[in-house]
Amino acid sequence: MRDSRPQSIEYLFETTEGQNMLQSIQQRAIALNKLNRAVKGVIPAQLHPWCRVANFRQGILVLETANASWMMRLRYEQSSLLSALRAQILPSLTAIDIRINPTLAAKAQESAQESSSQSAAEEKSAGRQLSEQSAEILRSVASRSPEKLRQTIERLASLAGESTRSTSRNK
Repeated sequence: MRDSRPQSIEYLFETTEGQNMLQSIQQRAIALNKLNRAVKGVIPAQLHPWCRVANFRQGILVLETANASWMMRLRYEQSSLLSALRAQILPSLTAIDIRINPTLAAKAQESAQESSSQSAAEEKSAGRQLSEQSAEILRSVASRSPEKLRQTIERLASLAGESTRSTSRNK
């Protein structure tokens, strides 16, 4: 059981066995980050935002996932993940423990919303264009339409090749 009593901050800076507590925490974080990148290189791409390495202790890799459905998907990949990680980076790996962490779902959803808003902004900046082939089809439809509709369709067909962002609705 962990010692949860308050401790002095000087405890973090004390040197024991040539290394202070903060250095060991930093090294552990770097190792877990490296392991997380290795795991993401092995699992399918759709699992990347929904899965991360939580810990590695006593030969057991602890993975966190967003919800039960992603946990089941990860369990299907568990045996291939275990053998790949043993071969690549962790020969001492004996098992993989998968746990659900709901906060991971919120973070993955936020990142998904950010990426979708970026792609929507890129679409808006690109604008849409009417092809020449579509313009010809519109002109043939306009020739068989009533006068007012014909004028509107011909005006639309005249936009072929132009970006819709550069046109004016007051023509």
